Amino acid sequence: MAGRRYEGTYTVSIDPSSIPNFGGQPDPEPTGPAGSVVIPDQDLVKQLLDQMELKYLVDDEGDLAAPWEEFRTYFMFRGEGEQAVFAVRTFYDRAYTVDDKPQLHEVIDDWNRRTLWPKVYTHTHDDGSVRLIGEAQLLIGLGVGLEHFVSSTVSWVRASIEFDKWVVETLGLEKDVESPDDGEGPGN
Repeated sequence: MAGRRYEGTYTVSIDPSSIPNFGGQPDPEPTGPAGSVVIPDQDLVKQLLDQMELKYLVDDEGDLAAPWEEFRTYFMFRGEGEQAVFAVRTFYDRAYTVDDKPQLHEVIDDWNRRTLWPKVYTHTHDDGSVRLIGEAQLLIGLGVGLEHFVSSTVSWVRASIEFDKWVVETLGLEKDVESPDDGEGPGN
């Protein structure tokens, strides 16, 4: 993709050399000029996900989603003009009870103090189940450096994966992963 013009900036191909190596695949050959300013769009994110060799789908609302076994990460564009935002939001599937919320708040407060992203919060559903959501956002309305966009998006995906591992370890949920569901305790 050579270059489509958007309000004084160009969108260009992602420089694959700026993508961290996922799963030991060799790095693709670099393309596109370094230092390019882009207004990211869904096609650019699809290119990035393809280069990261991540499976994705487009949901009913038109957002890109990359599914993992225990969570889904969405790549969303919201707003217009200078206020346009790109958000990477991860919905963790492990359900907790309302009684688990104080412990969850302690744990995610610790995460949020020690890390830059994703910022994690709880969401209580109508059925009373509580789930965790992680989110990172970037203003994109005036354009953003392509390398910054790529490295931020990749970092946010990696941090979402790391948070899932961290919360399992921190809450002692490894036994839930390794043993059959006994219906007791956090995450059940």
